[in-house]
Amino acid sequence: MELSNPRHPHSVSGLTSSPPPRTAVTLGEHVRGQTRRMCGAAGFAADGSGRVLTDLLDLLGPAAHRPLAAGPPSRSFVCDDHSPVEFSLAFSAGSPVALRLLVEPGCSATTLEENGRLGRQALEALAARRGFSTDPVRRVEDLFFPPAMDGRFALWCAMDLRQDRPAGVKVYVNPQAHGRARSAQVTQEALNRFGFGGAWPALRERALPRGPDRDEILFFALDLGNWHTPRVKVYVAHHGITAAEAHAVARLLPGEPAQRVGEFCRVVADDPGRFDHRPLVSCLSYTARGGTHPSGYTVHVPVRDYAPDDEVARDRATAVLRGYGMDPGAVGSACAAMTSRRPRDGVGLIAYVSLVQSTWQPPRVNVYFSPEAYAVRPRRAANRVQEGWAT
Repeated sequence: MELSNPRHPHSVSGLTSSPPPRTAVTLGEHVRGQTRRMCGAAGFAADGSGRVLTDLLDLLGPAAHRPLAAGPPSRSFVCDDHSPVEFSLAFSAGSPVALRLLVEPGCSATTLEENGRLGRQALEALAARRGFSTDPVRRVEDLFFPPAMDGRFALWCAMDLRQDRPAGVKVYVNPQAHGRARSAQVTQEALNRFGFGGAWPALRERALPRGPDRDEILFFALDLGNWHTPRVKVYVAHHGITAAEAHAVARLLPGEPAQRVGEFCRVVADDPGRFDHRPLVSCLSYTARGGTHPSGYTVHVPVRDYAPDDEVARDRATAVLRGYGMDPGAVGSACAAMTSRRPRDGVGLIAYVSLVQSTWQPPRVNVYFSPEAYAVRPRRAANRVQEGWAT
């Protein structure tokens, strides 16, 4: 499938060009500087970013050498301006801040099939350097990498960088590779292959009741490498959902955690009622083979479509972090690490704020950042409706 004019769920109107970049500045140089500064914002040792930078540039491949002035290598939907990299910070009370980098390794490809091939090649090279197995990905290759692919991406790869143990790796693949109408069938079979088939009936009933156009299965994700408890994860975008309905989905996770979801959504998005601009995203994670329910649930709130600017988005992220007993200082440091512009001069630097809950760990809050390598969304009046998620 050609990637020249895909329909991207992150595509929005109103993007403006960033200040003209220096001709010599490449995508690799841009995100390399951001990575170094983000490591500092997260409290990593001054020399702790070297290996990460090598991995990042290798994952980007030829795109790392592309000048910013030439525009994005493809219409990646990792970020609104088609930057193929995303950063995030993970906060947990009493623990060091973790830094995550997500990359679309095949972003230089012109077809989805080539995107998938390049992505898997980059993943295999990373596995060889880091010493982990990619067997879980091979187990489902036929499901997610058919000869003729559909959808909006093929493979994303993320590295979780932690100060107290080696990095973990995540791989995201596309349940819509055979078409959106078959995404549920693909996801069910993938869960079966990893021993989680018994969880499908509850997932379908609670998280997918409105069909594939309203409850859209976006990603299937696998933990690879160094993880205390590796997970299999399913991501669902809930178009036009309310905070109360999100709470109902979260009840897939037994116990108290579901009670927090509705209020979290209302605080981060300033209680919009129905999330009509860009959907909430649920992530259901599975660790107990043979079980019927997830062991973790995350709600991702796209704050950039429910805040007038990044100053407001930052303040909301700060508020929820304090509410969960977490030090929010790294959020302000991260904003400064990512860009020299003032937060109030644009919106979209802070893309998502997420609440991560599980049956075996205390809550975490994640804050996601766009590199803004190619464009900045202008701030908007608080009462102006932003174009929604293109489907």
